Amino acid sequence: AVQKDGLALEHADARVRADREVVLTAMWQNDSALKHADVALWADREFVLWAVRKDGLVLEHADARVRADRWVVLAAVQKDGLALEHADAAVRADRSVVLAAVRENGRALQHADAALRADRGVVLAAVERHARALELADKS
Repeated sequence: AVQKDGLALEHADARVRADREVVLTAMWQNDSALKHADVALWADREFVLWAVRKDGLVLEHADARVRADRWVVLAAVQKDGLALEHADAAVRADRSVVLAAVRENGRALQHADAALRADRGVVLAAVERHARALELADKS
């Protein structure tokens, strides 16, 4: 059923909503299906990695340990730079992750660690994508 209508997941048995393959199939059919995924899936690194490759902003729903995973966050910000907002603080201080985020969306600079908001190279990369990103830079 979820292959034709991803939102059918809403009416599925709890066991089905906890099945990674079923939920991912539903998600590829309709992004909104993810809101019906079992909470345990958001602690599953592989599940979240697949999900953020479709929609980076779903990182928001991931378990804290997954939001601290550099590779998961990198995949998320490459899809949507603003996903940086939902990353663990340590990852928001990772220059290569932040560069990927601001190269996708210059406004992601606002979610970077303060030290990186003052980093000339990071700020320039952000401004190349969004001219007003300069307003988000650390002025110190």
